Amino acid sequence: MPRRGLDDIAVSGKRIFLRADLNVPVRGGAVADATRIDRLAPTILELADAGAKVIVASHFGRPAGRPVPEMSLAPLVAPLSAALGGKPVAFVAATVGPEAERAVAAAEAGDVLLLENLRFHPGEEANDPEFAGKLASLADIYVNDAFSASHRAHASVAAVAHLLPAAAGRLMEAEIGALETALGSPARPAGAIVGGAKISTKLDLLGNLTERFDMLAIGGAMANTFLHALGTDVGASFCERDMADTARSVLARADASGCEIVLPSDVVVAPELADGVPSEVVPVGGVPSGMMILDVGPGSANGLAVRLGNLKTLVWNGPLGAFETPPFDAGTMQVARIAADLTRHGGLHSVAGGGDTVAALSAAGVVDEFSYVSTAGGAFLEWLEGKTLPGVAALE
Repeated sequence: MPRRGLDDIAVSGKRIFLRADLNVPVRGGAVADATRIDRLAPTILELADAGAKVIVASHFGRPAGRPVPEMSLAPLVAPLSAALGGKPVAFVAATVGPEAERAVAAAEAGDVLLLENLRFHPGEEANDPEFAGKLASLADIYVNDAFSASHRAHASVAAVAHLLPAAAGRLMEAEIGALETALGSPARPAGAIVGGAKISTKLDLLGNLTERFDMLAIGGAMANTFLHALGTDVGASFCERDMADTARSVLARADASGCEIVLPSDVVVAPELADGVPSEVVPVGGVPSGMMILDVGPGSANGLAVRLGNLKTLVWNGPLGAFETPPFDAGTMQVARIAADLTRHGGLHSVAGGGDTVAALSAAGVVDEFSYVSTAGGAFLEWLEGKTLPGVAALE
């Protein structure tokens, strides 16, 4: 179904309730990664420059429906203002009620307000109609620019969108556009890389990708379960042995769909996951009994690089190894840089997402070289699984 965007609404003189996602990592009182804030800025500036009152609303952390001072959005005023080029942001120490109403009424065209944490109210996560009504009463138009929160059927994500004229913000449009291009009608051949620890958390994802893509490379500890299911001894590696039948069913499903499953041919093993621990490269069939598989080997990385060279579309979710601990980052770093190079020069459309994936691509220095890197986390994963996202559906 078509979605209304900013080009389809007149905002001058209007009060805009902008659902954002400012749930960013904060360490020592400072924002550790401002990517979500930076990506939100264009929508805010566009609305403010068009003469709207912009009422920014977001959750932060898990305060369980009660005020928690450590989870206030007040410390995000300065980083948000900086992302807006120094434009002032007025903090409202309330989300709904008289204080919020007075602040909105006093604001002028072009002003930006930041409401207090939505999750300080139990009605937010309960998708409570009464709380949604109070939010809607603050505004004339609803704009959702929080794709990363749109897999939650919460009041500010789903219910408010049905109470006001609703539209997608620029970040939402970019996220959906990138995912629809990569998953809905990808240029062929199309492939995916899926890593992570457990098959049990990515069953829906694996099933959906095998039916849509021509190639699926499996890495991370998840690959150990597939190797075990095929009769390979994975030594002391993390492995969901009780998921062997499930792994074999995924392989059968892929075979029936004509999707090639790519598993490691060689691996990097060590007695434990620790800095400076001795490691070695062995064939997948030669893992010593006391050793753990912690990364794909150079042969596996090179083979995957060759396959990437034949693709027109790549979707990546999950690293190939324990990339946080060198040298077990080598496989992920190599493949990430090759994918980035193919994106720049080889016509590859590359889309990646998920917290660990973004961190790995950042470590490789290639985040800006992929076609699109999503910061959405759970929403990105659910979209890849083929699920309907409440916040997106509410805009249709």
